[in-house]
Amino acid sequence: MEMQNQQLSDELLALANDIREHLSCLHELGIDSVDPANATQPLDESRAMYPEDINQKIPPRRYQSAAVSTLAAAPAPAPKPGTSSAKTVQRAPNTLFGELTATSPKLEKTTETFEEIWADIGDCTRCPLYQGRTNIVHTEGNRRARLMFIGEAPGADEDAQARPFVGRAGQLLTKIIEAIGFKREEVLIGNVNRCRPPGNRPPTEEEATMCKPFLLREIASVQPEVIVVMGNTATRNLLNAKLGITKLRGEFQDYHGVKVMPTFHPAYLLRDPSKKQETWQDLKKVRDYLETTAKSNS
Repeated sequence: MEMQNQQLSDELLALANDIREHLSCLHELGIDSVDPANATQPLDESRAMYPEDINQKIPPRRYQSAAVSTLAAAPAPAPKPGTSSAKTVQRAPNTLFGELTATSPKLEKTTETFEEIWADIGDCTRCPLYQGRTNIVHTEGNRRARLMFIGEAPGADEDAQARPFVGRAGQLLTKIIEAIGFKREEVLIGNVNRCRPPGNRPPTEEEATMCKPFLLREIASVQPEVIVVMGNTATRNLLNAKLGITKLRGEFQDYHGVKVMPTFHPAYLLRDPSKKQETWQDLKKVRDYLETTAKSNS
């Protein structure tokens, strides 16, 4: 009996720590709306898969905290009448996840490895950005990921460490990833450009044109189920979008059969924390979509 009591005590302590971590993370994201009526629910352990499995499911957790599972979702703002997107960007119909059938030719999976792609990049001098860089910053993470995040270009910390999203914006991105039930190492993280622009300015169209093909080859190699594009530069380059991020965010778009969710860049959230709540709404749609496809594939 004493052993059983100790085991129960350990489990309750672990659960309390888990909830505390989630609450801290969600507070950092500016989320403070929780429905106290719902209790913490155990997750279905049969859904737990490991990152090396190509059909990777939502990362295993014994419990999911009420702070994550019961947040009251604010309704998404309705699009303004007469608003239209660029030709290559398909607005999702008014359904939970949009049109699940691909509206453009499906992306063909390639057998290229990242190492082969990076070998083609080499010690790149294709655009002027090479003159001021310290390191080329390649895409990082699980190469069988279901979820990918794409930003615009490295900053000073990323240039120094040769890793994407490791500065303040990267720390916030890590918390966002954890808030939707993933670990950073279970997703894929990259940028349109791999060299730091001077003064952290956005890459020019010419600079992006030189670098983007390598990112597209990585996407074809991995074929994630969902891509989150963060900020105007990433959205414009992946989707050829003419509309700004404030008009496109929150609605799934299509990239050759891959669902794409445009949302604000973490660096922008640091400058304007009021946008964190909208970003959380966008990421909840991504989480819910991945949970739905995980169930349908199980």
